[in-house]
Order: sequence, then C-alpha cells, then structure tokens
Amino acid sequence: MKHFQLLYYCGLRIGELKGLTWKDIDFENKTVSINNKQITKQSNRENWRFVPPKTKKSNKVLPLTKVLLNDLKTLKESDKEILFGFNDKFFVVGDIAPASNNRFSDRKNKNCEKAGVKQIRLHDFRHSCASLLINNGANVTLVAKYLGHTKIEETLNTYSHMFSTALDSVVSVIDSLEDDKTDD
Repeated sequence: MKHFQLLYYCGLRIGELKGLTWKDIDFENKTVSINNKQITKQSNRENWRFVPPKTKKSNKVLPLTKVLLNDLKTLKESDKEILFGFNDKFFVVGDIAPASNNRFSDRKNKNCEKAGVKQIRLHDFRHSCASLLINNGANVTLVAKYLGHTKIEETLNTYSHMFSTALDSVVSVIDSLEDDKTDD
C-alpha cells in the first residue's frame, strides 16, 4: 500500500516510484528525492535499467506527509528484517531489484476489486494528487513544480476544468469587497 501512497501524495510517475531507493528517502529532513533516475517499462525483474527522468523539472525534492513518513519508516524496518543484505541501495518498492510493472497493476486491481471501486490506471494516482492540491486551493505554479511539469501551461491545460469552481471564489472575493464599501 505504501507505493500507492507515494504515487498519490507525491504525484509520482510510476517510473519515478520504481526508481526510488532507500537512500532517496531522507527521514531526518522528511523528504523524498526524485533525482535523475527512473525505471521505464521492464519485461521482468532482471531486465531493467535506470533512465533519465521525463523532464529536467522531474528532478525534485518533495516534502513527505507525517503519515507517509511513518509508513515508510515501518516499511524500511520490515525490509531490514526480511531482506538479506538490506542496505540503502535497495528499492523502496522491490528489494535488490525494482518491482515489476505487473506487481503494481495486479495489486491495484485486486485492491479495487476487494473494495468494490472502479479500476483506475496507475497514472491516475498522479492526477488524483493534482486534483487534491487544486481542490484545496494550492497555487497552480506550485502544483506544476510539485508534479515536475516543465511549463505551467501543461498543468493548466491538463487540469483547467478544475479551476472553473475557483472562479466562484474569485467573484466572492470581489463581492465581499463591494459589500465592505456599502457598509461604510
């Protein structure tokens, strides 16, 4: 479940998640570094390689939520106990090798089926992260930076439908200014 939390709360691409090693998690500073590596499609656990991220802006350091930080600490402690030779070069979602694409999809599909909810793509966790941020008033420039978009226009074009409800709040601000004037 931790890997779905990383996809959702950090808005990661699946390749970025698969490329995370424990040295990328800074428990002291409560951050995760997405740094010059991701793992794209692989046919099996033996056939993989690091590749550069999708964009230069994909290289970023993101703050971790308290819940995610605690869950990652628990996962790391568990991995230390069960994985022979564990070290910080091990993958957060895997071991000495990254987890396969099928592992993520299969687990997601089983969880959706168990919960009786609609199936979504793994990439939709990233969209859900953006939706969460936008719906809670995050600045679009910061959302673009958080997601690693090269241009803010990419964020605006992809999520423009979500900003339409924000227009009502803009009108409310103007109305409240006018109300203040009439009270004088």
